[in-house]
Amino acid sequence: MAVVDFWAPWCGPCQMLGPVMEDLAAQYEGRALVAKVNVDEEPELARRFGVMNIPTVAFLKEGREFDRKGGASPPAAYTEVLDKAL
Repeated sequence: MAVVDFWAPWCGPCQMLGPVMEDLAAQYEGRALVAKVNVDEEPELARRFGVMNIPTVAFLKEGREFDRKGGASPPAAYTEVLDKAL
């Protein structure tokens, strides 16, 4: 299970989401990988995932995306997806 946060340093909502992703990484340590992808540094990866807006959080299981959240959502929006999938 993986959670991928597509973000950029100049994006205000992305900055607000950063601490939420850090909390998720700690909360789900050993059960889910939480990763951040800077779209300015990895534009091809963002294109492969079809990221059109940031922040975008993609949820993957067995290498396949099964859910996605756009914008900065409250922490419960992410934990709900993770808890259902685990």
